[in-house]
Amino acid sequence: MLSDWTKDILQSIIKEKKKRKGMVREMKNSIREALVKSLPIFFSYICVAFGYGLLMQKAGFAWYYALFTSFIIYTGAFQFVLITFLKSGASIVTIALTAFLMNSRQSFYSLTFLKDFKAMGKAKWYMIHTMTDETYAVNCTLSPEVTNRRQVMLFVALFSRIYWMAGTILGGLFGQLLGQIPDGIDFCMTALFIIIFMDQLEKNKDHFPAVVGIVIAIICSIVFGSQNFMFPSLIISSMILLVKQGGTSYE
Repeated sequence: MLSDWTKDILQSIIKEKKKRKGMVREMKNSIREALVKSLPIFFSYICVAFGYGLLMQKAGFAWYYALFTSFIIYTGAFQFVLITFLKSGASIVTIALTAFLMNSRQSFYSLTFLKDFKAMGKAKWYMIHTMTDETYAVNCTLSPEVTNRRQVMLFVALFSRIYWMAGTILGGLFGQLLGQIPDGIDFCMTALFIIIFMDQLEKNKDHFPAVVGIVIAIICSIVFGSQNFMFPSLIISSMILLVKQGGTSYE
């Protein structure tokens, strides 16, 4: 007969194996869900990043320069603006200030997931770096009650970045073989926002945040101009929603 000490060891080993199997199963489920959730991002990022790689090639920059930019900066819209800056030899101050103004809205995005990012340990730095409009929109669709929610968020961020870099490489390489760059490729990003917005309207009963966002964006666009309306509209919309919320969270 086995001693109590031996039985305890065997039970600990069995529990550890079950725990590891559960973790592997949960990770597989998280990867599968993240792939499904990030599918709209895939189609958008591949096309838009492909266009970015093409335009970088047209501007005289090899595909590895485009890849390096996508890896380090990873800001989407600003990367297209950066092409003009690189061609014109703009100063670092101009580039940095423009990048800050164009991407300052993402500071508000991170506030939504402060608890989640803090609980993710060292991965929080990666989550902060890879937060985009699209990953934010997808993360907002994840239920807080799901146990593997943070794993899904991490894989969505990882896959989305891979999509963007893959599209950049393909566009840069294809640009070497293509003489004329087609117009309208960057419209994929706008199309993605429209699809996500319509999906959120269908899922949520409370349309007040959407109405506020649209109205404030239109007013700020008229007052501040189409190039400068984003930041003030985010501030005003956030203030209105914070006042209206009054302890009620929008899902």
